[in-house]
Amino acid sequence: MRMRVAVGADHGGFSLKNELVMRLQEQYQILDVGAHTLDPADDYPDFAQAVAAELASGRAERGILVCGSGVGACIVANKVPAIRACLCHDTYSTRQGVEHDDMNILCLGARVIGPELATELATTFLKARFSGEPRHRRRLKKLLAIEQRQGK
Repeated sequence: MRMRVAVGADHGGFSLKNELVMRLQEQYQILDVGAHTLDPADDYPDFAQAVAAELASGRAERGILVCGSGVGACIVANKVPAIRACLCHDTYSTRQGVEHDDMNILCLGARVIGPELATELATTFLKARFSGEPRHRRRLKKLLAIEQRQGK
């Protein structure tokens, strides 16, 4: 069974999201939560929340968010419990974010990187696996405890 990946973007990431969907759909089951049309008045929180909700519900295993810088989408996604979204524009951080920190949403800035690097980062992210090493599990447990104390 192919991994289910929720993908979303606002107007700033619309074109790059569509390019990523086209490039990834043969290997992964893509759940495109929008934007489905280019609307300069749309807002990144709507799409970030939609991607995060797909993961939180279990309908998707990983997520990719694209906005102009990637920052706003990352901030919003991390408001949802059990979401570990990271802005990554290099393969090292992308891979280590999954292997060490169990990152489950990759955030990208469409005004920062192009489609070739975005595809390389998405592929790196989707192929990486959490190491499960004791030190990484210990740190993840502490992170989850912080979420619980904060009522997330």
